[in-house]
Amino acid sequence: MMRAQRPAARILLLDTADRVLLFRFTATDRPAFWATPGGAVDPGESYEAAARRELREETGLDADPGAEVLRRVVEFVTLEDVAVVAEERYFLIRTDATDIDTAAHTELEQRVMQSHRWFARDELDAWPETIFPEDLAGMLATLETANVR
Repeated sequence: MMRAQRPAARILLLDTADRVLLFRFTATDRPAFWATPGGAVDPGESYEAAARRELREETGLDADPGAEVLRRVVEFVTLEDVAVVAEERYFLIRTDATDIDTAAHTELEQRVMQSHRWFARDELDAWPETIFPEDLAGMLATLETANVR
């Protein structure tokens, strides 16, 4: 199967209590899952610009994403039923704000991203629904060990 290339900016958004923000996705063709904010990079857009735009659109927060902290390549089928190879670049953003404004969500996001939650790290591995990235707790621990701020 040919897979479309999908560059994506993902955001590891941490609050002052070191909790990470995740959105719950509900779709008709798969079990509900949780994922970090972020999304596809628009044509001609940098990963950094996409991270800032996605943060603003999905959370209402406007912050400089800084430099990417992690990169990985994953294959999956999008909610629009497109098989992709996603080059995901992650940006770590810390915030004092915990109120999330979803007013700028797209029509698709309004339909499938109806809830969000701040997760403590010790909740991630035992959560009953799938969390993407599946190794999120390990990614955060690696960044902490490397003292990435």
